[in-house]
Amino acid sequence: MSATRQAARQRGRRRPPGVLVGAQLFLALAILATIVISAATGPADVGVADAVRVIIGHLIPDAPWMRDGSITRLQDQTVWQFRLPRTLLAGLAGAGLALAGALMQAAVRNPLAEPYVLGVSAGASVGAVSVITLGSAAVGGLPLSGAAFLGALGATAAVYLLARQQGVLAPTRMILAGVALGSLLSAVTSYLTLTTEAQNVFSVLFFLLGSVSAATMDQLTVPAAALAAVALYALANARALNALLVGDENATALGVNVNRLRGNLVIAASLLTGAVVAVSGGIGFVGLVIPHAARILVGADHRRMLSVAILGGALFLMAADVLARTVAAPTEIPIGIVTAVVGAPCFLWLIRQGRAARAGMLR
Repeated sequence: MSATRQAARQRGRRRPPGVLVGAQLFLALAILATIVISAATGPADVGVADAVRVIIGHLIPDAPWMRDGSITRLQDQTVWQFRLPRTLLAGLAGAGLALAGALMQAAVRNPLAEPYVLGVSAGASVGAVSVITLGSAAVGGLPLSGAAFLGALGATAAVYLLARQQGVLAPTRMILAGVALGSLLSAVTSYLTLTTEAQNVFSVLFFLLGSVSAATMDQLTVPAAALAAVALYALANARALNALLVGDENATALGVNVNRLRGNLVIAASLLTGAVVAVSGGIGFVGLVIPHAARILVGADHRRMLSVAILGGALFLMAADVLARTVAAPTEIPIGIVTAVVGAPCFLWLIRQGRAARAGMLR
């Protein structure tokens, strides 16, 4: 128990309860505001008030303003069928990547761990790029999202098997196996890209750099279900996650089955990452930056920081999507470029703060 108290002192003092509630409320309101701003942003003329009326009109049956002609068919379709799905998908992707990053960092006890460290993204890229360059027949007729998810599962299984040593998952072996496998799969992706026809290269680059521009309401189901399932599992095991922070021996002394928990965390984070990457492509920095920002804000206790990381990830990627559509308008840039340009300076600023070390970001 003394080890637990020592780790708590090293990873951040307990924040007042009002800080958590305030952070959650602020992030929730900011997400709602970003949804409205995103719905009203674009070449089609849709004001903020009209965007709100369209969204509410689809949630409330027989809303009068949806029938009296004050909302045109073009405005309705623009908001409900194009802008809102991509905003919601960006939010789900950001929340999923942030949660996966937090779980990965806890599993391997490494502040640099993130969803792509185990080669999951590289595996998804091989599956998706195979469909783009070779056709769906090359992967058994699967659509692009299905091939990407299958590639992510294959990469996860390979890393899981390579990292096991005498029936135990070793964090260092896991990271090394993920980095090596990720490099190999990235080489395969590069080869497929270089040998394909020129008209396919743009589609490949947009997937590799991430985009939610083609989102539909139907695409929200799988990432939403994956996020809900993994979030419930993580919150239910938040105390065990805290125990991992004090080391395997101390966690075992506290009654935690470390090997089983680590394996479950890796599988959960990888499946969640695969579900997100399959529909949004490769988006970096979310899983690295957001969990650290959440720890600095509300402390390293997973019972507090997980919800903040989920909301923060959703807000970050929603805002990044708005920027991707507007900074070079009318040209849209991949969302992964925005997250890197914004995320890298923010990460460097975070590690310069004195609270970073106390929150466990620097060891």
